[in-house]
Amino acid sequence: MLNAPTLWAHETTIFLCAIAFIFGGVYCAALDRHIRVVLIYDAVRARVRKGLNVIISLIHLFSTAFFACASWLMVQRSLWAPDGSFRIERTGSAWNPPTPGLRKLFMRVVATLLF
Repeated sequence: MLNAPTLWAHETTIFLCAIAFIFGGVYCAALDRHIRVVLIYDAVRARVRKGLNVIISLIHLFSTAFFACASWLMVQRSLWAPDGSFRIERTGSAWNPPTPGLRKLFMRVVATLLF
């Protein structure tokens, strides 16, 4: 199996890149190093910036709550069959790893922690 990289290399790379991208986004948000559009933010006084920080934080709170709830629906479909039995979603390729289900579960955990 490891001597035939076309079976597993592409899917493993996609999975690892997706996990790194999700983790990197949370890491940047935790360090407050994410990309901002500061056209208006830098042009206003410090008092107005404090108000904008509150508004930005509220928008962040509501959007992460929405994504955390929406990710639960995604995880339900990827981890359980319609009859309620446990069945993790797989890629459907010749190797058929459970990476889509694991990626969605990781996204759910990260969205909940970010919230």
